[in-house]
Amino acid sequence: MTTHWHAIGDYGLIGDCRIAALVNRNGSIDWLCLPHYAGPAFFAAILDRSKGGRFSVKPAVPYQIERHYVGNSNVLQTTFKVDGGELRLTDAICIPGLLEGQQLQPQRELLREIEAVGTGIPVEVVYEPRPNYGRANANLITLGKLGWRCAWRDHLLLLQSDLPLGLATDGTSIGAEVRLSPGERHFLSATYVRNDIGVILPLGSAAAARIDATARWWQRWLGLCTYEGPYSGPVRRSALVLKLMTFSLSGAVIAAPTTSLPEVIGGVRNWDYRYCWLRDASLTLEAFNGLGFESEGAAFLNWLLHATRLTWPRLQVLYDVYGEARINEETLDHLEGYHGSRPVRIGNGAWDQLQLDVYGSVIMAAAMHVSRGGQLGRGERRLLVGLGRRVCQVWRYTDHGIWEIRGERRQHTYSKVTCWAALDCLIELAKQGVLSAPADDFRRERDAIRAAIEEQGYSRVCSSYTAAFDSVEPDASLLLLPRYRYCKANDPRMVSTFAFVDSELGVGPLLYRYRANCDGLEGKESTFAACSFWAVDYLARVGRVAEARDRFERLLDYANDLGLYGEEIDAETGAAVGNFPQAFTHIGLINAALSLAEAERRDDGNRRSSA
Repeated sequence: MTTHWHAIGDYGLIGDCRIAALVNRNGSIDWLCLPHYAGPAFFAAILDRSKGGRFSVKPAVPYQIERHYVGNSNVLQTTFKVDGGELRLTDAICIPGLLEGQQLQPQRELLREIEAVGTGIPVEVVYEPRPNYGRANANLITLGKLGWRCAWRDHLLLLQSDLPLGLATDGTSIGAEVRLSPGERHFLSATYVRNDIGVILPLGSAAAARIDATARWWQRWLGLCTYEGPYSGPVRRSALVLKLMTFSLSGAVIAAPTTSLPEVIGGVRNWDYRYCWLRDASLTLEAFNGLGFESEGAAFLNWLLHATRLTWPRLQVLYDVYGEARINEETLDHLEGYHGSRPVRIGNGAWDQLQLDVYGSVIMAAAMHVSRGGQLGRGERRLLVGLGRRVCQVWRYTDHGIWEIRGERRQHTYSKVTCWAALDCLIELAKQGVLSAPADDFRRERDAIRAAIEEQGYSRVCSSYTAAFDSVEPDASLLLLPRYRYCKANDPRMVSTFAFVDSELGVGPLLYRYRANCDGLEGKESTFAACSFWAVDYLARVGRVAEARDRFERLLDYANDLGLYGEEIDAETGAAVGNFPQAFTHIGLINAALSLAEAERRDDGNRRSSA
């Protein structure tokens, strides 16, 4: 089966804090990995239209589409408007254990509800699982009234429906075209277990109750949000995205639920983002804490401090949701890639790069936790001090930098700043009596780092901090220096740095993260969405509130109709590119909104005091 490619921004996201699925505007689930975010894909049509597999439900007549999330939840409803009526498709990955009396549960359940309103509607259903990224046979077997079975190794996926489904003639998919009468409602339930007995759940009113309970669970969680600033809708949607990509069994936050969606259509920058990056740690914790989700922040920090023990005192760039350190990269040559963008990769070879910024990110996250009243155990305090000693040993090294350049290592300025911030936080924690550290040693190295940055990381030619020592290249990561307390936002060197970065990398409200061809790969990339929000954050911090608000509002226009952002934005078309949706982008949105809200409160206070 071959269909046209959907734009990356055409997808909606559903999930249960363990798995995630992407649903396109036409009601097709084109991406689903099991049993967790980085598990093998059972549906991967987003990467190959004919071999990837999908689970599609749509009218068999012409239609127009509207869609929204049900309330403040991650339950998605797509409405297909046809002559005289509409077909409503509601999609959820159900949160288990919400209803009393359901003691036996599958490990995962994807549940789809379809309802005809106003007129009879012919509906087309296509279910074609393709286990292991399409490398394994589906082995579809009928179970009679109990539905259909798809097994691969120790994975078992069961499909049950109250629709009359049948096996296709080639035996590789299940489907039907049925006509629904007005008011008629049906369900399709795909349940999954691994190395366990299969579980089939009741349909009808019991299935509707599971969808309703899942929507209410998301709504109750979001009800804990304490944010009262501007742009509450986008901020709360970003919080829901971030929560959905938080693995409930460990507290780890993945970068994105997808792999190999290209940064430029047809390009080679196609990476697997279904893992947890340490570079995002302090920004992630700040986003959770700033919205009042203290337990999520604490769980994430707990994962950080325990997962990294396997490599301590050395920190890796990324880990999987269980803390696995070795994330070997391979290519899937049998898949055509999104819009022909190859290679298709699983795993990520950046796991064994040297990125010095990860030390600062983890230590800053721990310091933030303490500043909000959190406690550190004895082992955690020892771990942090060990990381500080490691920073003293390695900060002079060249590294691959925050952007994981797959080329020659350099003396990246941002890496040095985060090493400075790591030691500065530990010195402050020692001063507060939180931990016992060699403060004199840390202070000496911290001051040496600053001296090096000011001498070699700032270009008098450009009047700017630069990407690497003794260079004249801009880098959008340098906009974070005031957030890390390295300097004040109104410091003359920082003011001129913003001007240089914005003029060299800016396209309207959008920013590239670095100049083209700086990463050693062929072709170009698109503007980096998180960096664009960092510019808003800086403008708010420096007091240019009207500019910050204007820029923020223009960036909001780049979200898709569901409020979701990808990794990057095509500056010419405004289209989302890269893995989707991207946690780093939504974290950037949240933190920019928090800074903007604080700046507006500060301005209001100044006006009242001067009145």
